[in-house]
Amino acid sequence: MGFAQTQQRVRVVIVGLEHGHVSGFLHAFPEQHDVELVGIVDADAALRAKYEQEFHLDHALFFSRLEDAIAAAHPKALLVYTPIGEHRKVIEAAAAQGLDVMVEKPLTLSLDDALAIRKAARENHVQVLVNYETTWYSSNRAVYDMVAQGKLGDLRKVVVHDGHQGPEEINVQPEFLKWLTDPAENGAGALYDFGCYGADLMTWLMHGEAPLSVTAVAQTDKPEKYPRVDDDATIVLRYPHTQAVLMPSWNWPFARKDMEVYGTKGYANAVNPTQVRTRFSEQAPEETSTAPVLASPEDTSLHYLAAVVRGELKPQGDLTALDTNVVVMQILDAARESARTRKTVELKPLPQ
Repeated sequence: MGFAQTQQRVRVVIVGLEHGHVSGFLHAFPEQHDVELVGIVDADAALRAKYEQEFHLDHALFFSRLEDAIAAAHPKALLVYTPIGEHRKVIEAAAAQGLDVMVEKPLTLSLDDALAIRKAARENHVQVLVNYETTWYSSNRAVYDMVAQGKLGDLRKVVVHDGHQGPEEINVQPEFLKWLTDPAENGAGALYDFGCYGADLMTWLMHGEAPLSVTAVAQTDKPEKYPRVDDDATIVLRYPHTQAVLMPSWNWPFARKDMEVYGTKGYANAVNPTQVRTRFSEQAPEETSTAPVLASPEDTSLHYLAAVVRGELKPQGDLTALDTNVVVMQILDAARESARTRKTVELKPLPQ
């Protein structure tokens, strides 16, 4: 692998401006050296104008149709910031053009959609990646490594808390709030929006193994704000010798994304992006440490994407990989059904 190859920026097109995380991406974009932004696609002219003005972007970057952007800009990959309900359509269009894709979490709305996406990716030999904020937390990697090294003993219980005060309460953009609170575009409410983080982390810890069953409860504590979707949920995953409890919510007093992992020899809690609390004995005190910094290219989403597009990194079984995220969708789909029927859903093996 030559120096010139590793330094070549990957040409990317952004698809969609309705997902509020695109704003953070554009703020940070000038500081990175992995990708070159060659196009931005959105059908809404007012939204295109808003981002063009806010970020002082070249008007020539903007397109109303994906096919026009691909023809004019010749990207190698797409970064997707549409509503979740549009992911499958965009991924299938990209796959037909031989383009790799990175979407914001979760992968899609249902297991059926996830399997269709997997089929398109396989047939067209493209990579489909899913970006989660927590993938780039060094604390989560440190806890994963402790489990892999046997320091915690056999894995017994994982508890994951994710969420914030609510999208309306934290003043997300109007175009973001509109689809977040629409079950046809978001899949559910907090159950999908934040349940996906824990499902992703647990599937990673279990090396791709799906749970035997999924049991979920969901409710709406603020119907005046979220009349069509849940704003609080609890999801229990049962494995042969392990349980996971996922707690997604739009009702936390403040934002949180943390994970507790308990084994037969001790526990490790990823309390924030960089810090881990551990305890290995009833007689020993709990200790807090700073996790080692993540190594490139697995330290940021764009480092990762560029390495995958260049063929330097093969995504398989990790937090971003398609195989992991098909299982995530199996879990979320079952959780939504369990909450709807108030029954435990037994999972069947995925088709290969």
